[in-house]
Amino acid sequence: MVCCIQALLMLGVQLALTDWALAVPSTPTRFFYHDYLNGKGKINFNGEKLHVDSAQPSVFAVRGGNATLPCRFWYEPELNSSREVRVKWSWYPVVGEHETDVLVAIGSRSRSFGDFRGRVQLRQDFPGDATLMMTELQLNDSGRYVCELVDGLEDKSTSVKLELRGVVFPYQHPRGRYHLSFLGAQQACEEQDSTLATFTQLFQSWKEGLHWCNAGWLADGTVQYPITRPRMPCGGHGLAPGVRSYGRRELHLHRFDVFCFSSALPGKVYYLQPYDKMNLTEARQACVENGAEIAKVGQLFSAWKFSGLDHCDAGWLVDGSVRYPITRPRRNCGPSEPGVRSFGFPPPQHKHGVYCYKAEDE
Repeated sequence: MVCCIQALLMLGVQLALTDWALAVPSTPTRFFYHDYLNGKGKINFNGEKLHVDSAQPSVFAVRGGNATLPCRFWYEPELNSSREVRVKWSWYPVVGEHETDVLVAIGSRSRSFGDFRGRVQLRQDFPGDATLMMTELQLNDSGRYVCELVDGLEDKSTSVKLELRGVVFPYQHPRGRYHLSFLGAQQACEEQDSTLATFTQLFQSWKEGLHWCNAGWLADGTVQYPITRPRMPCGGHGLAPGVRSYGRRELHLHRFDVFCFSSALPGKVYYLQPYDKMNLTEARQACVENGAEIAKVGQLFSAWKFSGLDHCDAGWLVDGSVRYPITRPRRNCGPSEPGVRSFGFPPPQHKHGVYCYKAEDE
């Protein structure tokens, strides 16, 4: 008896569902969605397909400059009337896949987030233009930027890679070779107005002629070094030129040098020598009295790379090292290749000139 009652109940449910299905018009290319952000209620969507594209996969820029990351969207078939869609830009850093919100916009309303606040906006020069415009670029802005368009159930995206042009330089601890853990290397680069170099940046510098036999940390936790002229202490004569790799090392236990990356400067580096050469303490004070501050290593490399700074006199830098930049190699100015020459870390009482840095707004 119980089984019969259950069967009759199931039959009733099936008939009710059948009647409801027949009462609803069959429109497979038609659906409704609610625009919760606008609060405008239901919008009718007639099966148009949303497309998103970027005009170029990569954009190159320098620190302190501007960048335009292209993104456009359109519908097929074309819409008879315009409607607002949600635009979201996200950032994925060079190392790691952690997503960071950059900007969200609906129509003319937009909001930027975190370190990007006040530095980003949508261009919106024409219907479907979702191009991101960035100003005052920072060293850590490099990475992959994703442009995502959301229109109801439609969700399409494209990405643009932002790469900062700059200079990679090897850096050692004042005590000498191989004294830096990964975190120590990261801190050392930051203190010298730079950031840990990526493999791509190191590889590009190797192609431009960077040759350094000591192994150094990179941003991904690997340890590598670039060789343009193979020799015995650097892997032997049998290996071809290239970037040698020690692979991924233990971040806290192992000690190496580091490869740092710096880009263009929003200011000026210059050599200062009063009547007499100075010890390190006097050099710091001389820059302050000149309305500046003693230069960092990354700033000197940047001035050499981007401003063509060329001076044959060695000078103090903020870390206690003594260096000088050469763009036009000549007699009595070191090797025959351009570069930043180093005297290492002499005792602070030694006498030298000094390289000062004056910011743009000063």
